[in-house]
Amino acid sequence: MRNFALVFLAMCSWHGSVAAEVRIKDIGRFAGVRENVVVGYGLVVGLAGSGDSRRSLATAQSIANVLQEFGLQVPSAAINSRNVAAVLVTANLPGFVSIGDRLDVNVSSIGDASSLAGGTLLMTPLRGVDRDIYAVAQGPLSIGGFRFEQSGTLRQKNHATSGNIPQGAIAERSIAPQLLANDGSLEIILKDPDFTTATRIAAAINRQRAPEVAAVAIDAGRVRLKPLAPTGNEQITRLIASVENLEVEPDSTARVVVNERTGTIVAGGNVWLSAVTVAQGDLQVSIEQRFAVSQPEGLVRPGAGIQSVVVPETSITAEEATAESVRLAEGATIDNLVQALKGIKVSSRDIIAILQAIKRSGALHAELIIQ
Repeated sequence: MRNFALVFLAMCSWHGSVAAEVRIKDIGRFAGVRENVVVGYGLVVGLAGSGDSRRSLATAQSIANVLQEFGLQVPSAAINSRNVAAVLVTANLPGFVSIGDRLDVNVSSIGDASSLAGGTLLMTPLRGVDRDIYAVAQGPLSIGGFRFEQSGTLRQKNHATSGNIPQGAIAERSIAPQLLANDGSLEIILKDPDFTTATRIAAAINRQRAPEVAAVAIDAGRVRLKPLAPTGNEQITRLIASVENLEVEPDSTARVVVNERTGTIVAGGNVWLSAVTVAQGDLQVSIEQRFAVSQPEGLVRPGAGIQSVVVPETSITAEEATAESVRLAEGATIDNLVQALKGIKVSSRDIIAILQAIKRSGALHAELIIQ
């Protein structure tokens, strides 16, 4: 049987666990600070015959349009080049971006090109959801793979029809998010919404930054801050810097994540079991069939209704292994359970099945996520 890996993270001792405090900036973000996606249509040139074929009419028309920009009038029907490929270019703009900032871009073929290896992206405007141009991309592609085909033999590594250009785009517009709401307040958005965590964040801010700001938990995912001091850009920046570095103890739902494909189990330190008994045994059934030939006795020759007969003989044996069992007291952890099961030599795949059964019995006080 294949050996599966068991991974247990954040396992804490029974009644001796101390949750670590983390910075607010690691579990939340200020409203308004977010990434924006941009996309553009462009051409990759310089391919060694692995570009789009004449069936890609959009590519031929695009080549004709580019040549027209340089004063060359070439009908798209006269273009027959496999060294060019039509691509879509995507990038993410960070929350704060200034004109001239460099951005990474991803390039993916949309035609029938077989490979973009060795290609160079021509100047491609990148537009946002409002259709405005926010950046311009250009440069040689980095593929990280290859694809060679000859006489029906194919050799390929990764996907050669997509790649990236590190620092391949230049921002053409500045983005400065609006941090203050209309009423002059700030909001912290939790990455993993939780009522307890939101309440703890508000309490920590009120306790340590009381003269400057008043905080209140609006719901599981938002904490609203009302600055009490003047709200100029410098003051707001200093306030945000001081608040996001405050440390709080986050809370979370007890979860056990199981990956059936790899046999990986990840459990948090706040996962507990009720008193439970687990019995595990195997029943092995073996069926063996033999074929015997029955021959006529004496000197009787086959024929006239007398012939040899093949007679099947079947034997069935059943062996049932002695059921092994483990007993866990109230308050045991997943770590205690797994160590006990490994002590009776239960396989990793069986441990996953046992966890599912314990969850159905109501003894596992955590959310069981099967991937």
